[in-house]
Amino acid sequence: MRGLATEAPSGAAEALPGPAGTPPGPGDALPGPAETFSGPAEAFSGPGEAFSGPAEEATLAALLRCCVREVAGPRGLVWPAPPYLLLRVAGTLLRVRAHGGAALRFDGAPERLEAGAWRPLAADELVRLVAEELQGHNGEFAGQVAASRAAVAAILRARATAVPPADPWLASEQALVYGHPFHPSPKARGGDGWLAYAPEAHAEFPVRLLGVREDVLAAGGDAAALDGMGVAPEGYRVLPAHPWQLALLAPAFGPELIDLGPGPVAVPTSSVRTVYVPDAGVCLKFSLDVRITNCLRKNAWYELEGAVELTRRLEDVFGAVSVTHPATRWLPEPGYRSAALGARLHEGLGVIVRQSPWAVCSPGVTPVLAAALTLEPAAGDPLAWWRTYVAVVALPVLELYFTHGVVLEPHLQNVLVGLDAAGMPAEAVFRDLEGAKLVAGRHDLAGLHPEVAAALTYDAERGWARVVYCLLVNHLTEIAATVAGADDELLRALWREARDLFTRQAARLGRPLPLSDLLAGAPLPAKANLGVRWARAADRAAGYVPIANPLA
Repeated sequence: MRGLATEAPSGAAEALPGPAGTPPGPGDALPGPAETFSGPAEAFSGPGEAFSGPAEEATLAALLRCCVREVAGPRGLVWPAPPYLLLRVAGTLLRVRAHGGAALRFDGAPERLEAGAWRPLAADELVRLVAEELQGHNGEFAGQVAASRAAVAAILRARATAVPPADPWLASEQALVYGHPFHPSPKARGGDGWLAYAPEAHAEFPVRLLGVREDVLAAGGDAAALDGMGVAPEGYRVLPAHPWQLALLAPAFGPELIDLGPGPVAVPTSSVRTVYVPDAGVCLKFSLDVRITNCLRKNAWYELEGAVELTRRLEDVFGAVSVTHPATRWLPEPGYRSAALGARLHEGLGVIVRQSPWAVCSPGVTPVLAAALTLEPAAGDPLAWWRTYVAVVALPVLELYFTHGVVLEPHLQNVLVGLDAAGMPAEAVFRDLEGAKLVAGRHDLAGLHPEVAAALTYDAERGWARVVYCLLVNHLTEIAATVAGADDELLRALWREARDLFTRQAARLGRPLPLSDLLAGAPLPAKANLGVRWARAADRAAGYVPIANPLA
């Protein structure tokens, strides 16, 4: 397959040249690294001016990873040249020191070849090259990249004086300063005043309490935990609201909807709109009419209903899985509330109650966001730690899909890993039922509203693609790269261990064909975040590009 990735000897490349690729000639490569970035920078500027500092470095690295995966790789224009990775974008030769396999961890500053010499590459230059390379026109793209970079700089300034939470789980939720490593604008956020609600800035704030008259209350399941957050007048029920969302909606208060003032303090988690309320011991998933990365973060009415329905259906499923995988945990979403005052407020004020990870982890086990584990190497023996991690996190996901027809999206922000006192993975906590789906044809959905049923299902092919992308591409490749560091031999050893575990699980599951294909080396589907942003499309329209399968 043209442009399909195969692992380079350095472990750094995702893609090797296809028939159309022209490797750089002898005159294209000159020795000598670029100068390292230094000093502060606040915004992009005109051609030729380079920026420096961690926000620029992170922005450039994320966009360059997208170029390797989605632009140069599929065109056969990526070449491993250890210790460098070379690629062409819009005819310009670029290079960067890289390791980490599909995770593409970069060492030092990327460079471009200009007039026979290697020069430092700036993010705004790469934005222009991407715009030249891709078809069509997107007048928003450069601004989105710049806004993301400015957001990172603002977050870093805020963190310099902010106090992180004492709770280790919440500290891990708020550790993701730079965002998705394969997104061109991972920290771009719409709206104003977002820093006051940003988890990365160690924000915390009181929720706003509303009173909804009972005859216009929209509710489902068990949301009794909300009643303990405040006191509503007789004939009303308590409805917590995110203050940012309330400012965006600016609802008209009156007899049906009243303002009860500030409520208990909430701490935002990595998803921004989901918060933890320590006094109540529960998480709340709010609607937020703000685009974060690819889409508006709203709870559609059918998602409110679907959370309750999936919680009911998955209780027995997770019970069955925990028999063979006793380290498996999940966070139910037992109920929701909103105000039936028109579609805008019904969805905009909808809040889902979610169980706290502390309520499901065993004593002595500390939940930590999986994404936070990519920020520093694990302690102890790396092979033993990794083998335990894959067994705890990955194997139940495969059983859920093949045995029970349940699709989880176990990406790095949807999984909490329970660590024991020695820092070893002891439990896996799966969350966010918006990403959980039922495989079509394997569940009786009679009686559900058609839109709820449609939102709860994937066909088998789409469901498997989501499982493989989230579990392998988004999750395990990043964890493996962190565990291995720059040791490519160790990285290969980690994937041999993972292959052994996947092979054993395949045998227990009766060797289903999709899993056999995966073990035979079928390419992995990597979500095309650059493509969906360039097309200005909704996240659900994102396609995939094939990358090398490290299990092969």
